[in-house]
Amino acid sequence: MSKKKVLLGVGSLLLLGGVAAGSFIFGTEIGSKYPQELVIRGVSGTETPDGVQGDFGVFWQAWHFINENYLRNEKITDQEKVYGAVRGLVGSLGDPNSVFFSPEEGSKFREDIQGSFSGIGAELGIRNERLTVIAPLKDTPASRAGLLPGDQIFKINSTSTDGITVEKAVTLIRGPENTPVTLSILRKGWEGPQDITIVRAPIIVPTIDFEMKDENIAHFQIHSFNSNVNILFYRAAFEALSAGARGIILDVRGNPGGFLDTAVDLAGWFLPRGKLVVKEATREGTAKEFYASGNSAFADFPVVVLINQGSASASEILAGTLRDNRNVKLVGEQSFGKGTVQQLETLKDGSSLKITIADWVLPKGGALEGVGLRPDIEVERTDEDIQKERDPQLEKALELVRQEINNL
Repeated sequence: MSKKKVLLGVGSLLLLGGVAAGSFIFGTEIGSKYPQELVIRGVSGTETPDGVQGDFGVFWQAWHFINENYLRNEKITDQEKVYGAVRGLVGSLGDPNSVFFSPEEGSKFREDIQGSFSGIGAELGIRNERLTVIAPLKDTPASRAGLLPGDQIFKINSTSTDGITVEKAVTLIRGPENTPVTLSILRKGWEGPQDITIVRAPIIVPTIDFEMKDENIAHFQIHSFNSNVNILFYRAAFEALSAGARGIILDVRGNPGGFLDTAVDLAGWFLPRGKLVVKEATREGTAKEFYASGNSAFADFPVVVLINQGSASASEILAGTLRDNRNVKLVGEQSFGKGTVQQLETLKDGSSLKITIADWVLPKGGALEGVGLRPDIEVERTDEDIQKERDPQLEKALELVRQEINNL
């Protein structure tokens, strides 16, 4: 695989004015690899490729039977049938992170990546075959409407989300600024779904908040791992050191991820140079390794990391590598569990495939996908805590850092 910037947030889309956070690597066109000489009713490439074990004769037998007998065959084109077949092929993988896009859908997906539309400011993923809120971002329509990590979405306006892909959900949720979208939400503890209406707006992605606690404990809230994080964290870290910080609370609750290199760079503040941060493991058994290379300014500081259901991908990598390398305590709730990489390939007609190509593996061998990180100390933050602005998770982290400082 060629060297490209890798974006985490695997298999998900961040509804930040339509900005996609699904993990992928842009690829190249591959359509020319396939046979084109045979034509059956306007469809090219009917030979079985070398090395394929399956019997393509079954496919063509079904194709002819449909064309000759289906009642409303004139209402669907041959190309639409081909796209349906490819969707079925991708669906056979059983991987919600792997998706086929028609040319029109692919164009919309690229517009999402470029952030061309207004949205609600939440990242979505598929969990237990249900469209789920990974994290509403701070000060966005989603957070102001009360969405929480783990909320399941049963309907978008009047459309059921049964079997929906994240990409399709995004096309339904995004839209013009100042227009409403109604989500039917089921939350843990509720007897049934409830409708929440959210007004779309352009989203400014929050990055870092910093404040001193107890005069000597720096509390860094990292809301995403975008390209601005490195310089903003540098400024916040310098301010913390100047203020006499002796301990750190690294807060990645509600952080859905971002760029891998940003997470690796931040790990370099807390780990000695040369420490393994994470590995990218492919099906060939090869593994690309990423190492800490920062200034290690906080390598000897007491550190506690806060996580919850909204902590995903890059957040989990940072939290997991600090625990594996330094035995840093994780406090809060189990993280989301996003740990794969997707590659986006454009096909010859403008359609495209986004498929999983690698797993992220932590230094001690732990995988993240579908598992997440279990906190060392589990502390729940209830709806009532949020409404009354109580934060027992932060209080527990402060308690632990105080103890470590006193033991120095």
